[in-house]
Amino acid sequence: MSRLAPGRALTEQRFQQLYGAPEPRGRPTGTLRRRVARGCRCSGAAALRLLRRRLPIAAWLPGYRLGPWLLGDALAGLTVGIVHIPQGMAFALLAAVAPVYGLYTSFFPVILYMLFGTGRHVSTGTFAVVSLMTGSVVEQLVPWPLVPNATSAELARVEERRIGVAAAMAFLVGLLMLAMFVLQLGFLATYLSEPIVKAFTNGAALHVLVSQLPSLLGLALPRHTGSFTIFKTLASVAQALPRTNVAELLISALCLALLVPIKEINSRFRSKLRTPIPGEIVVVLVATGVCFASSLDTRYDVQIVGHLPAGFPQPRLPALQSLPQVLGDTVAIAFVAYAVSVSLAMIYAEKHGYTIDPNQELLAHGVSNLISSLFTCFPSSATLATTNILESAGGHTQLAGFFSGAVVLMVLMWLGPLFRYLPKAVLACINVTSLRQMVLQFWDLPELWRISRIDFGRVHGAGQSSQHGNLPACPTPQQGTGAAGPGRDLGLPATHLGQAG
Repeated sequence: MSRLAPGRALTEQRFQQLYGAPEPRGRPTGTLRRRVARGCRCSGAAALRLLRRRLPIAAWLPGYRLGPWLLGDALAGLTVGIVHIPQGMAFALLAAVAPVYGLYTSFFPVILYMLFGTGRHVSTGTFAVVSLMTGSVVEQLVPWPLVPNATSAELARVEERRIGVAAAMAFLVGLLMLAMFVLQLGFLATYLSEPIVKAFTNGAALHVLVSQLPSLLGLALPRHTGSFTIFKTLASVAQALPRTNVAELLISALCLALLVPIKEINSRFRSKLRTPIPGEIVVVLVATGVCFASSLDTRYDVQIVGHLPAGFPQPRLPALQSLPQVLGDTVAIAFVAYAVSVSLAMIYAEKHGYTIDPNQELLAHGVSNLISSLFTCFPSSATLATTNILESAGGHTQLAGFFSGAVVLMVLMWLGPLFRYLPKAVLACINVTSLRQMVLQFWDLPELWRISRIDFGRVHGAGQSSQHGNLPACPTPQQGTGAAGPGRDLGLPATHLGQAG
């Protein structure tokens, strides 16, 4: 049998002559009901495989290597848990809710991801970008009253409404991710190219920096929302500068003078340090002790965290009546949270030689957000800082999340009241210094200009839109895929049509 001559078109008839015709498919036998019943049957072995696939801890825990892995997981988990305490309280302020809700969000999603996640080195919890996007919506729907004589009961009702909206957003983020999991839409993360994600996070970092200026200076200012938020906030800060609280300004300066060098040391000597220097927890403990001993809150009007209730929150439904109002912004938050989370998981999976399941990650983060919302948590995702710490501290598996959660649990159950006198200016400093990695991404722009002018233009456009617009308007797939070619940004192989003749 002769093969196809070069330059000759391959028709269906010629293909069948060369390689044979496909066998005719027989008609399905049995009634529709019987065929459906056969398709729904599941043997014991198949059920076990499904359980291990959808509950990954059932697959890796029986083969856990106690000797080589347990010490590394314990040390990494304890280190991450210590970082979660100040970071969770700080990012709760970005989400426009009380600091204790940041501790809840640093516990429940961590434990749930340990059960359902496939990223061995991923640390979940509060994330600055997601928290700020959440806070922007909460501020719009439930603005904080600026009336000086508002009663404590009125302020408590406002706080309840705020966490109700934030928890409703977490509930909706979970529903959206679970719907994407059912539809097997894990591939959508590839529609956001790396430069576009960096551009958006750069813009979000600038939003965070500007939003923390009032807390750094001790100014009680309204939180602006909508377009040109950065310029509105800067204008308000400039007008209120004469009212700066000198005590809080001094606290901020001292904390930044300590945290910035520690961040630099941790970054430069990462390979030599067994565990990163826990600068945040040191600053929190020292500032809390000084504020308590010197009565800075009463003598110099320093804003403090206040009462942190001990124990677990009672499970309850979030403010579901606000779902229609937050739907559009929550879609953006869900997309950004998943894109960041799966990107981090893929980076460390490739580094350590294992694979993750993007669709299972949708299930893991969907379940984490949905169930956590019932315990007054706001939207969560994987976090860059604690993921880096977990990996560099020697973590091997998701079991590190158990030790991390144990540290936060101790604070929730017994140690929470000790942080009553923590100055809010310290939390603002933690927020600012946590953005070091995002701010440094600005230095990548000249290199990107030399590599691809098209990517540079798209990055610049995405960054400008996130800086000047309303933050929840995340980069769209059109921005992320642009005109750089289908194979490059969509994660699909480049194909070319031939000619028949």
